[in-house]
Amino acid sequence: MADKSVKKKGFFAKVKGFFTGVGKFFRDIISEMKKVVWPSKKQIINNTLVVLAVVVIAAVILVVIDAVFGYGISGLFKLLGNLSA
Repeated sequence: MADKSVKKKGFFAKVKGFFTGVGKFFRDIISEMKKVVWPSKKQIINNTLVVLAVVVIAAVILVVIDAVFGYGISGLFKLLGNLSA
């Protein structure tokens, strides 16, 4: 049978391959960053205001729900306390 020997890479070949891979990685990053469409200042301000408005509305809704459930639970405990006395 024919003996298939696998040739191992030497140390310097591994180092060269590593730096080649690192260089390709950074070239790919630069290539992808050129494809990015960055928002304008007006869009950033608009999106920020929308996010802040949604956060404030969500906070108000949560405060109202918390108050309603708190009032309901305290009323239920008062009712149960009056029944056991």
